[in-house]
Amino acid sequence: MCFLRIFGSVFFVTLIAFSRESNAITGSRSAPSEAVARSVVTIIGSRGTVCTGTLIAPNIVLTAGHCVAPGTNYRVIDLSTQPPKLITAQKAVTHPQFNMQTMLAHRATADVALLLLPSSVPNKSAAILGMPKIPIQPGSRFTVAGVGVTTSGGDDGVGTVRAANLVVTGNPGTLQIRLVDPGTQNKSAGMGACTGDSGAPAFQDQDGKSVLAGVVSWSTGPNNADGCGGLTGVTPLTIYRDWILKTAREWGAAL
Repeated sequence: MCFLRIFGSVFFVTLIAFSRESNAITGSRSAPSEAVARSVVTIIGSRGTVCTGTLIAPNIVLTAGHCVAPGTNYRVIDLSTQPPKLITAQKAVTHPQFNMQTMLAHRATADVALLLLPSSVPNKSAAILGMPKIPIQPGSRFTVAGVGVTTSGGDDGVGTVRAANLVVTGNPGTLQIRLVDPGTQNKSAGMGACTGDSGAPAFQDQDGKSVLAGVVSWSTGPNNADGCGGLTGVTPLTIYRDWILKTAREWGAAL
């Protein structure tokens, strides 16, 4: 299992993965819908990490809990200007039940976090915040969209939003969902999250709308090896949505 942060020196130069702890959507990724793409942002940490996030309000970003660490500053890239501008987050909080040691032990935890920005991100718009349809059924379809790499171990494609249509496999629950490329079924390299896609949104079509239902947490290579292109692990928002709404209200946003 690999977490999907990227560690590097400066964004837009070569990014070096740390212990393969990061994974972008790999395989034959398609361009996401305009609504999905406009909600996805690139997050850069002052320690060199790169993650994906989703706007849930004009100035609030949802990402993975393991993308946020104490004593670190986080910035979102504004691509509306040349050269691109960085918007520094005013606050970064993880869910109170998130436990990094639990995650390192490959167990499910509250892997969600929020960033508060001082202003909106130009040319971006908020996603519809929701949760998966209950009960979550094997074979249910989700779309993940991230800014990570396109090949395991490489650095191509970082910063470009790409999407993959995946299906639920195994025994999904309220703590974790495993997604797989329906064409490869984890037997060979297929589509899925890869380095830089930590915190990426998992959208589910509900009544004709793309609803933000989960956050990408980890990936495996085919047959559960290290890397990407096998399974994509998603933290569903089922039991965390109330905390997200409460925090957003405290920050002045009514979702």
